[in-house]
Amino acid sequence: MQPYFMPYIGYWQLINVVDKFVLLDDVNYIMRGYINRNSILLNGKPYRFTLPVENASQNKLIMDTKLRFAQEKKQDFFKTISNAYGKAPCYRKVAPIIEDIINNSDDDITEYIKYSIQKVMSYLGINTEILVSSQIPKNQELKGEERIVEICKRLGADVYINPCGGRKLYHQNVFMSKNIKLYFLDTRKEDIIYDQKRNEFIDNLSIIDILMFNEVDIMQELLKRYELNE
Repeated sequence: MQPYFMPYIGYWQLINVVDKFVLLDDVNYIMRGYINRNSILLNGKPYRFTLPVENASQNKLIMDTKLRFAQEKKQDFFKTISNAYGKAPCYRKVAPIIEDIINNSDDDITEYIKYSIQKVMSYLGINTEILVSSQIPKNQELKGEERIVEICKRLGADVYINPCGGRKLYHQNVFMSKNIKLYFLDTRKEDIIYDQKRNEFIDNLSIIDILMFNEVDIMQELLKRYELNE
């Protein structure tokens, strides 16, 4: 998967279910995607946050994209999160983790996001190995589905799992021809509901929202609410 900053729970379900999770950073940066942005609840409504990126361009690779995240802006961002979740039941446990993630000094967007993923994994007790695609030797001429198959072969994988949106991109016969089983992870969204201290539940928010309202044991249960389908 492309590196996403504090993404929705389906991304974490995928991390949790696999042995190795590869951050796909040697592909083009996606403008207006979820690499550097997501949503939290602020004053009871969805609020879109964005990490500032230097000269963002879809003609650049993710690995060549740098953050332009001044310390003052980091402080403002953490203040926004504190204002949003200061009264949430798990704020005191989660806020120091979020603050540490935000204050990471690395300006390489892949490494910055990798650090955030590993901090949340540690909190949730997830032990998956996180790898970076650009650091895996492979044929750089391969694109799309062929690139994914190549990475699987390089890592000795016999199973590849992708989110449900990958059904448009990846095909069973291609993976089967390389002796790799292909599965898609379907999050049971109807089972990912928790008390947000408001009348109407809002889904598909950043993992920040779920962490603020749920203890670790509940989070671990939510991570299991998915189906693996061909």
